[in-house]
Formats: sequence, C-alpha cells, structure tokens
Amino acid sequence: MPAVELAAQFKGKKIAVLMGGTSREREISLKSGQACLTALQAKGYRALPVDAKENLPEVLKALAVEVAFVALHGRRGEDGTVQGLLEVMGIPYTGSGVLSSALALDKVQAKRVMEAEMIPTPDHRLIHYPEGLSSPLADPDFLIPPLMVKPVREGSTLGASQVDKEEDLLPAIELAYSHDRTLLVERFIPGQEIAAGIIDGEALPLIEICPGHGHYDYAAKYTAGSTDYLVPARLNEKLASVCQELALKLYQALDCRGQARVDLIVDSGGQPYFLELNTIPGMTETSLLPKAAAAAGISFNDLVERILLGASLKTDI
Repeated sequence: MPAVELAAQFKGKKIAVLMGGTSREREISLKSGQACLTALQAKGYRALPVDAKENLPEVLKALAVEVAFVALHGRRGEDGTVQGLLEVMGIPYTGSGVLSSALALDKVQAKRVMEAEMIPTPDHRLIHYPEGLSSPLADPDFLIPPLMVKPVREGSTLGASQVDKEEDLLPAIELAYSHDRTLLVERFIPGQEIAAGIIDGEALPLIEICPGHGHYDYAAKYTAGSTDYLVPARLNEKLASVCQELALKLYQALDCRGQARVDLIVDSGGQPYFLELNTIPGMTETSLLPKAAAAAGISFNDLVERILLGASLKTDI
C-alpha cells in the first residue's frame, strides 16, 4: 500500500506511545517516548503517552488503543515481553517481534546467532552467579585484561566496565552482578567504535563514535557534548560496505523488523567485530539512529512516522 494511503489509515487510529516502564533505562525511555510523541502529533496522528508499568494491559484496554508505538528500552519492554502482551491483545506494534526482541537483548544468544552466521564477534566467556571467578566457564587463562565485563541482559552500557588492569576485574564483575546473574566477559578490541543504523531493512550511513574520555559509557551516551559523532565514519568505501552488509545480515538472521542499530568495532587492521543489535534504539537528542537517518536525508519526524507505518502483528504475517 502506498505510504500516503497507509498514513491516512493510521491517522484514524488511537496510537499509544509506550514509554518509561520499569527497567533501569526508564528515564531514557521517557525522553525517547516524548520525542516520538511530539513528532507523531506534529504529523497529525492521534498519539498519546502511556507509561508502560504493571497495569499496562488495563490502561491499553481502558484507552481503546489501536496501535502501539514502542519506545521502551531494556527489560520488560525491549526483550519481547511487551511485544508478547501486544500480540495477545491484538494491538499492532512497531519494531521487532517477540523472538527477535528476546534474542537481541540477550547478548549471549545474539552472539550465538552471530557465530552461526559467521559474523565476526569478540571472543567471550560466561560467568554465572554465585560462582563468580570460580565458575568453570570463567576460564582463568582468558581473564587477562584488556576485557569488557557486561551484564547479559542490560542495555545502555549499564553495569558494563572496561577492564585494563587485573585488580579492576573483580569490581567490574561485582558491578555487573548488581544488574544480572549471568555476565559476559568479552575480549576488548581497540579500534573505531561504529554504529550501523537500519530502517526497514535499509542500511543507513555509518556513524563513528568518538567519546571525549575514552570509553563510550552511559554518561558519554546521554550527556550532550561529551562525545563527537562522525557521519560518515572514517572508513574506506569497501570496508564501510562490508560493515553495512554484515549489519544487515545480523538484522535478517534475527528476523528484525522496522528500526535497529548494530554496534561494532573496527580494529586497526580493518577487521570489524560485531557486539550487539538494539531493536529499539534511543530516540533522544544525542541518539545515533536519528543522526544516521539525518545523514540519509530523513528528518526526525519522517523517521518516527516511518517506524509507525511499519506497525503490525508479527504473528499475522
């Protein structure tokens, strides 16, 4: 159906922008949701804000919501749980479906997909609570810095640490344990940090991330002016094309829909290493997907509308 006709259909529906929620990324989700809400209203859609808390089913039913624009980040929002609820309630929603969302948020499961698809990703090990460093999977020979320690099911680099010295390993593990019971210890790959944005299966220009203090952590992500973003990334045309193709391969392997952002590192030899895929990237003033879309000539409001027009029930497809 032509976009104009599709937009006309959606403008007759009541659209809930799901934001906030109960994850540790609640505050960022509220910012993303408000920005998307404003964009949709500016486009003439009947959009209203809905805080996705425990009473979400009752709220959606009481408001007679017909379409859900999902602007949630992290657990109980980006992990397939809300997507499953919307499927059961018969409410079309934006972005990826239940399985895709669950696989992408779980860093270990996403890595297994990468390995099966021969998409290069840094070598890694798991550490389970409460065994910690005594876990047989920890592999003491592997636990030699530099490393990244990450909670398996967390976003926005929450609970993640770069470990450059052996004495920093245990504090990093303890921090990650405060976010999850299973940790990913990953070989740190120095190089260019790259974000590959995707919308509806279309690769957007690559963004190079240059944090001011060395590591792209939570503060660097969400503090305006603390990080420089280069669009397009400083990669030769052939390497940039390879990165985009592999990002799309991961997007397709996970059966993603709508928007996504793939994070990767390109080392000094030009080898890309893929880290993760985000099915609901941030939509704040410092977020990467809107920057990539802008570089492709897609305004923020048009990007939000395009995401909306892809709303569907994935079980009906």
